[in-house]
Amino acid sequence: MADVPKTPTDKPLIDQPGAVSGIKDPAGKPMIHVKVYSPYQNYFDDNAYSISGLNNTGPFDVLPRHHNFITLLNPCVLEVHVTNAIKRIRISRGVMHVKADQVIVFLDV
Repeated sequence: MADVPKTPTDKPLIDQPGAVSGIKDPAGKPMIHVKVYSPYQNYFDDNAYSISGLNNTGPFDVLPRHHNFITLLNPCVLEVHVTNAIKRIRISRGVMHVKADQVIVFLDV
């Protein structure tokens, strides 16, 4: 596999078609970048192994290399799986956008 082009900050260019983020933990396990925020608070902004939520279809998980998608979130407890812990965030509603190993959750919309 060819090397992924780098930005000046040495991060992979993940918005280009076919690019892979390459985020990994020290042991080489793939990760995703997760940001969960509202207009008034930042709840989480870091790398994680997965995130779990609930939409009208039911419970779901997002793992590294997940297909791109966007969904409306139902009231639930988001679970962000990080090294040796699970960060839980109770939400009333939100929007989740998944693209190229980046997950953005915007709450209180």
